[in-house]
Amino acid sequence: MPDRRGAGPSASARLLRRADERYLTVGDGTSTRHSFSYGAHYDPQNIGFGALIAINTESIAPGAGYDEHRHLDVEIVTWVLDGALAHRDSTGAGGVIRPGTAQRLSAGAGAEHAERNASATEPLRFVQTMLRSRHEAAPEYDSCEVPAGPGRHEGVTVHADARLEIVRPREPVEVPVERRVLVHVTRGSVDVDGDVLETGDELRCEEPGGRLRMAGDGEALVWHLA
Repeated sequence: MPDRRGAGPSASARLLRRADERYLTVGDGTSTRHSFSYGAHYDPQNIGFGALIAINTESIAPGAGYDEHRHLDVEIVTWVLDGALAHRDSTGAGGVIRPGTAQRLSAGAGAEHAERNASATEPLRFVQTMLRSRHEAAPEYDSCEVPAGPGRHEGVTVHADARLEIVRPREPVEVPVERRVLVHVTRGSVDVDGDVLETGDELRCEEPGGRLRMAGDGEALVWHLA
C-alpha cells in the first residue's frame, strides 16, 4: 500500500509512493513503470494529480522502441536518464535526445511521434510525463538544456497549469508549495522533510503555502501544479 508518512501535522496532505508500487507494463524490448492509471492499468482512484495524467519511466533495449503513434490535447515532456533517444514527430522535429535536454511536444489538435533507442548496443532509460494541455492549435515542439550542476533548475515550459524544475539538492534547498507539488526522484536519494526517496519514488503534496525541505545527492523532477 502507498506510504502516507510525512513531516509534522500536515502528513495527511502527503502521499508517498515507492517505485515498486507503480504499475508495470512489459513489451517487446520495452519495460514501463506508470505512476498513474494507464493502458491496461485502470485505477479510477489514480487518474491524475493536478494537470499531470502520466509519468512513465521507460526502459528500452538496444534497437527497440515505439513506432509512430498519435496523441492529442496533451503536453508530452521527456527527460532522458541514460542512453540516447531517437525522436521524430509530425511537427518536423527530430534528432537524438541525450541526458540534460528537457523536451516538450504539445500535441494540440493531434500529433504523431516515434521514439526509439538510438543505439544498437546500449540501453535507454527516460521519464515521459503527460499533462492536460491548454494548447489547441497546431502541434508545437520545444526543448531546453538544463545545467548539469546542483541546485534548482527550470525545465522546459508547458502549455498547462504546471511548471517543471529539475532539483539536485546537494546542500539543502527549500521548495515552496503554492498549491500542490509532485516530486519524482530520477537518480540517487533525495530526503524530503525526513522521508528518504530513492530512484523511482514519488511524493505528492497538497499544502498551499507550505515548503518542502530537500537534501541529498540525487535528482528529482519537481512539478509545481495549480
